[in-house]
Amino acid sequence: MIFVQRLRYIVKRNMGSSGSHHLGIPGGKGPNVVGCVDLMDDHTIQGSFLRLYYPCEQSGKQQQPLWIPRHEYYYGLADFLKYNRTLVDRTLNHLYGSYRVPAEWDAPFKSAGKYPLVIFSHGLGAFRDGSASATYYFEEKTKTVNEVGKCTSPALPFDQLQQKWLYYKPHKEGEQEFPFRNVQVHQRAEECIRALKLLTDINLGKPVHNVFPLTFDFTKMKDCLDLHKVAIMGHSFGGATVIDSLSKEHQFGCGVALDAWMFPLEDEVYAKVQKPILFINSEKFQWVANVLKMKRLDTIQRKMITIMGTVHQSFPDFTFLTGTFLGRLFQLKGIIDPHIAIDISNKASLAFLQRHLGLEKDFDQWDPLVDGKGEHIIPGTNIHLPLSDVLQ
Repeated sequence: MIFVQRLRYIVKRNMGSSGSHHLGIPGGKGPNVVGCVDLMDDHTIQGSFLRLYYPCEQSGKQQQPLWIPRHEYYYGLADFLKYNRTLVDRTLNHLYGSYRVPAEWDAPFKSAGKYPLVIFSHGLGAFRDGSASATYYFEEKTKTVNEVGKCTSPALPFDQLQQKWLYYKPHKEGEQEFPFRNVQVHQRAEECIRALKLLTDINLGKPVHNVFPLTFDFTKMKDCLDLHKVAIMGHSFGGATVIDSLSKEHQFGCGVALDAWMFPLEDEVYAKVQKPILFINSEKFQWVANVLKMKRLDTIQRKMITIMGTVHQSFPDFTFLTGTFLGRLFQLKGIIDPHIAIDISNKASLAFLQRHLGLEKDFDQWDPLVDGKGEHIIPGTNIHLPLSDVLQ
């Protein structure tokens, strides 16, 4: 399976008791070694910037990339959390600065038939698009003040470019939040759709320019994507992006929304969604109004399950990075073992993808999870809904 997202994380240093598991992002459980590469097809602010995860050939020469490779990402997190930049930078860099992502960087692509494709959209606190805590594009080093912002050739040599950082954008005091977030979710959906179009071009064998000077050969991916088996997934704000993307792009065959924050979506979007969607919710994050918005999609093949003992941060990688004491203190961990929770989420997602994309795998063994049957899960929601809304 080809997986497109912004960033993954890994940490191994102890931060309090972590139980029977070592701290760090668990590696993949599939049959292939996982490779990853960054792709920026245009150095300007109009370009697409994504991280591609893919089945790779194991050569033993590749290294795993740093979890957070630049201080500017810490600055973005500080802005998102409303903390001092210097304090966050020094603290997080000390704790996490040397740790790496569990994937082989710039490894050769493994051509072995056609792979399904998943586009993943992260929450507001993660990295690498205009609705995130931090991202960047490039400008020419020789640009004059009057030329800044103007489009230039996307194929300039890397040594002639300099990074231009963009940080988290909070809504201004006194400004209504909905219009602000609504614009952002539409922007994010368009970015996901552009990523899909870029991968479609690569699958067709069209030449792609990567701003980064890497050795990865994108021509090896020609005819290796099964573009009839494409899904979109996301967490929190990224979950809202799933809904908006399904309303705009019919090539997405289905969607999976992890603890979706539905607030940024306007009322008109729901009627435009015609593809199946699975909501996987945490026990502690959801509330009546948010769940009722999910239920507005009951006219399609909509499934909803709740993983008990989880919190909102049980889905992102940070839940694996802290021990029990600090994890619960900062609401990064629930009372359930995070490895058990993510295993339930992954298996339910795979079963749902097989059901609606026609994957020829054995993921249907986890079909009961999609219906909320099993340990630690319930069908629907743990939130008490008004009886009139339950009966509708």
